[in-house]
Amino acid sequence: MKRSLILILSVISVLAFISCTEKQGGTKLSGDYLGQKPPGIKPEIFAPGIVSTGLFESNLIISPDGNEIYYTSILGQFDKAHIVVIRRENNVWSEPAIMKHLTDKKYKYIEPAISADGNRFFFVSNMAEDMKGPAKADFDIWIMDRENGEWGKPWNPGEPVNSENGEYFPSVTKDGTLYFTQEFHNPMRNHIARSRFIDGKYSAPEKLPEEVNSTQTQFNAFVDPEETFIIVPTAGRKDSYGATDYYISFRDKDDKWSGPFNMGEYLNTAGGREYSGYLSPDRKYLFFMTTRPYAKFEQKEQMTYPDMLKSVSEPGNGNPDIYWMSASIIDTLRAQYLEN
Repeated sequence: MKRSLILILSVISVLAFISCTEKQGGTKLSGDYLGQKPPGIKPEIFAPGIVSTGLFESNLIISPDGNEIYYTSILGQFDKAHIVVIRRENNVWSEPAIMKHLTDKKYKYIEPAISADGNRFFFVSNMAEDMKGPAKADFDIWIMDRENGEWGKPWNPGEPVNSENGEYFPSVTKDGTLYFTQEFHNPMRNHIARSRFIDGKYSAPEKLPEEVNSTQTQFNAFVDPEETFIIVPTAGRKDSYGATDYYISFRDKDDKWSGPFNMGEYLNTAGGREYSGYLSPDRKYLFFMTTRPYAKFEQKEQMTYPDMLKSVSEPGNGNPDIYWMSASIIDTLRAQYLEN
């Protein structure tokens, strides 16, 4: 009897160790999108326990070849912010890690973007110009170029892209045009601008029209690399589900924009924490950040203290998570608003 009890306890210990190891990333992941089951039209949490972990996660992007995933991970009330990378080699994904060059704790690193050819990486930071001094009061767009398969030293493109105010959320088209958020402090307002890349230089930013900038508060806009649409988190509109919702505007061949159109209940919630959207390079999936209750916890009628402790390391605990869904929603919205 004693031996049987010892054997049972040993098996339980082994299973617990395996479970813990898997949760911490010990299981090797393979296949596209970390081997996750593709979603349908209804959004699902992306890679729970791997990417969506219980921390504040947002701004997910994927390299054009599908072998690199980047996203922002935040601690506390924006006390620490770093860009995390997961890489695939020989069809096996690495464990999440903070990006090289972007580990200094006195700075914040957020909102990654990558060029269509995969050779230029954009991000936002309050780094000092020399990357050594105290953090700046405002945020700039920074760039890294790929050198021998690795990202080179960060550099600041300066004016006319960056200014004395804040610049956020770079998004890039196939021809190199840079879309981003310009922040103005007096009064507090944000709008989406774009800067054409001409003869190796960025042109003076132009504010996009009211079909994109419909209120005083737009930010974190993702532009389709083909430049056929833009997804803009916007606050202050009467047709909003909450404080901030995802809206979409469509662009035609004559550079005329239509919209903005609310993207609907699948993406937007009453919580108002819809801050960043993204279309996968294969144009199959739409990724977006949102805060919504996780079904695992909603199914419980009674909350226990162990449940609360467990929720710290699981998605759906009140921090923003990354969701994904079929990108067919974009064609559905185009047909709904433009073809009827």
